[in-house]
Amino acid sequence: MDLDAFGELLTPRGQRALAEAAELAGADPVAAATRLRRTYDAALTSAALTQAALRERARAKFGADAEVMYFTPHGLEQSTRKEVAAHRARRMGGGARVIDACCGVGGDLLALAHAGCDVDAVDLDPLTVAVARANADALGLADRVRVSVGDAAQVRPEEYDALFADPARRSGKGRTFDPMAYSPPWPVVLDLVARAPRACLKVAPGIPYEFIPEDAEAEWVSYKGEVKEATLWTGPDTGPDTGVARRATLLPAGHTLAATGVEAPVGPMGRYVYEPDGAAIRAHLVGEVAEMINGRLADPMIAYITADEPADTPWATGYEVDEVMPFSLKRLRAALRERRIGNVTIKKRASAIDIERLRTDLRLSGDKSGIVILTRILDKPSVLICNPISPA
Repeated sequence: MDLDAFGELLTPRGQRALAEAAELAGADPVAAATRLRRTYDAALTSAALTQAALRERARAKFGADAEVMYFTPHGLEQSTRKEVAAHRARRMGGGARVIDACCGVGGDLLALAHAGCDVDAVDLDPLTVAVARANADALGLADRVRVSVGDAAQVRPEEYDALFADPARRSGKGRTFDPMAYSPPWPVVLDLVARAPRACLKVAPGIPYEFIPEDAEAEWVSYKGEVKEATLWTGPDTGPDTGVARRATLLPAGHTLAATGVEAPVGPMGRYVYEPDGAAIRAHLVGEVAEMINGRLADPMIAYITADEPADTPWATGYEVDEVMPFSLKRLRAALRERRIGNVTIKKRASAIDIERLRTDLRLSGDKSGIVILTRILDKPSVLICNPISPA
């Protein structure tokens, strides 16, 4: 889809084509294209069908808003889930004048505008800018949003209350995990942050700690148990000077946990084992979670927490330990057969074992289900056979 085709999509004729394309969702692509070509030219047909398919995919991130929004394939892939963007916008606070230095198709700028912020936004790609403008119009936010083609490196964050930046994390070879390969590059991003009175910087959840500025608060966000991203916050009301250098947040519930510096004790495996949420692990808050459930680590280097009593917490998933054994395929197969376990969920941490190969080698049969955890306990390969904790 090029800029001209997208522009035509916004006309009354384009809207009719898009509505017809939406009605053909799930149909054979060739048949759908053939039907639309009876009325529309090839460019508009392609644009309408592409946009209808992207809207269908976007429902997972944007809910009902996806029905009226516009996307590009890369823009949708890189866009922020609506709930996560809304969380950030709430933290930013309504009424702020914000510069969005890398706006993409507009997921975050729309959330900021919804929260009452006044947003100027730039992106290098003219098509992406047109899509972001169309999204602001479609959601009734055009009066709070101005989007233009521009280089993020040239914005002046010191002229705003706050900076939001979501540097592109894709290169010609695909997704990149190296901040130096972001676009704009990491040094440029840090210069923008340093000049902003307040900044919110979206980064990959696996960002190496050495790239996090000393004066920033790093927040890892999990949505329904899956870590989505990390956010670096700078400004007078965030960061180590306020006592919080790291934080984890669970959405949609909104639970948040800040680092206190507590370290988890190490002790023997108990009756229960807990797997902390990935956001807590990324934020190095395993000690805080262990303290919360009166637990300990069975191995000082591995983020499984064990306890003698059951605990109810949103920060970890718990299992009752039925048996602990050194890893042995033969012993594990026998133990599962004895328990008539034919359906097994296999989890692992600090184990090189291929899960699918192990599942095949176990040759399971039986009418019961179970959980197998592959890990190391005091540097020894170990297996835990577990059951979900029964509801109280």
